[in-house]
Amino acid sequence: QVQLVESGGGLVQAGGSLRLSCAASGRTVSTNAMGWFRQAPGKEREFVAVISWSAISTYYADSVKGRFTISRDNDKTTVYLPMNSLKPEDTAVYSCAASAYGSTDSHLTNYDYWGQGTQVTVSS
Repeated sequence: QVQLVESGGGLVQAGGSLRLSCAASGRTVSTNAMGWFRQAPGKEREFVAVISWSAISTYYADSVKGRFTISRDNDKTTVYLPMNSLKPEDTAVYSCAASAYGSTDSHLTNYDYWGQGTQVTVSS
């Protein structure tokens, strides 16, 4: 089993920044791609960003490209998502997840383990 715990969410004004973290424990996720997803009220969960097991490859949703950057630390137990130039439409619960695969993947059905999520609220 893998436990994922997100942190770093909060309330920020439009144009501001936040840095999300996701700490993994239990079974190693060093060979798993790790992704971030978000779900706004009344909407389906959507893909945000993913990083491969090696950290060589990353992939982003068009809506966050150039503003968000996904990374993972050297021991691959923590994944980060610095978010800049935040917009009100970025408001959502952000969750990290461990993929069943090592390569980048935006399909949430391929993710086996999920964190509880952290709320990000961007005011206009």
